Formats: sequence, structure tokens, C-alpha cells
Amino acid sequence: MAMPLVLGTRNKKKLEELRDLFRDLPVELADLTAFPNAPEIVEDGGSFEANGRKKAMGLAKALGRWVLSDDSGLVVPALNGEPGVDSAIYAGKHGDDEANNDKLLKRLEKVPDELRHAYYVCVLVLANPKGEVKAVAEGRCHGVIVRQRRGVGGFGYDPLFLIPEYHRTFGELALVTKQALSHRARAASLIRPAIREAAAMQE
Repeated sequence: MAMPLVLGTRNKKKLEELRDLFRDLPVELADLTAFPNAPEIVEDGGSFEANGRKKAMGLAKALGRWVLSDDSGLVVPALNGEPGVDSAIYAGKHGDDEANNDKLLKRLEKVPDELRHAYYVCVLVLANPKGEVKAVAEGRCHGVIVRQRRGVGGFGYDPLFLIPEYHRTFGELALVTKQALSHRARAASLIRPAIREAAAMQE
């Protein structure tokens, strides 16, 4: 029997991506839309890992379930690390991808191509129903920010995030290719053994 595992987000695209990445594991992944009474966790940790731990521990304890939190974002060294932990609210409103992309393009307007390096970070944190952290994994993916949107796939900053080896943005790449390269896929591969172990304990 599959172990219920709550993904600490209401982002359907993150849910779809992680469901696909964990499709061979004995878990049944649901997001927070299935739990209307789940508390809002204030993400004031100052780092991806601190926010991820806070979300996983707080939600697991409140829901009494295994929780996997995903804290992720884009880091642009030329902008002193922006948007960083504020990636989802960069332009002011949570999850407004278009406004966030517009702001990033504006901030990078005068930055030369050779300084437009960026990387995505994903930190996954697994917590048990008592709110104890059982595993933490971080994945990174390096690329370059292009000067205009390319492609309609993915979400977030994907239409601006170019993978140099493929000469395409995440918005242009096929999902299967993105999942082989992405920060989330790399973090997921590292945390798989802990999820498998947790599921085995529930049998």
C-alpha cells in the first residue's frame, strides 16, 4: 500500500513534476489543496534550507502526516543573489510568473551577456508526522538568463533560463529533458532513499 505523503505547496506544477519523479516509489503524493486547514508557514528563514525545514516541520506536526517540503528559487550572482529565497514574490505578488520575469529582465537590462550566469536551487526536506526532519537534499542547475522569453513550457523563470549545452531554455525543452537536468530532479534523486525507507516503515 502506498504511503500518503503531503507536498508542502499548492503549486500544481511542482506537484506534477514531483509525482512524475517519484512515480516508481510506493507513495501517494498530494499537495496542500487537499488540506484546507493546513497552517500558512511564514518563510522567514533567510535560506532555502531554513525555509524548507520550517515548512516541513510545521506542516508535518500540524497535519500529523509525512511531509515533503520544496523550497526553491533562482539565484543570479550579478544581482547579489536576487531573486533568491524571494523568487516566488520577486515582483510583490506570490506566484505571479509574468511580473517576476518582467522584473528580472528589467534588473538585468544593462548586464552584459557574459555576466548573466544564474542557477536554480531546490531544497527538499522530509519530516515525519511528529515534525522531525528525517532527510534534506539540495540540487542545483546552472544556466544563463536570456534577454527575452523563449518557450511556453515549465513555470517560474523557465522561459528565461537557458541551458547552454542545449541552446534552449527550460521553457523550450521537452519535459523529459528538463527532468533529467533540473535542480528539482537532482534533489529528488538524493532524497529518494529516505522516502523509500519511510514508506517501508509504514508497511
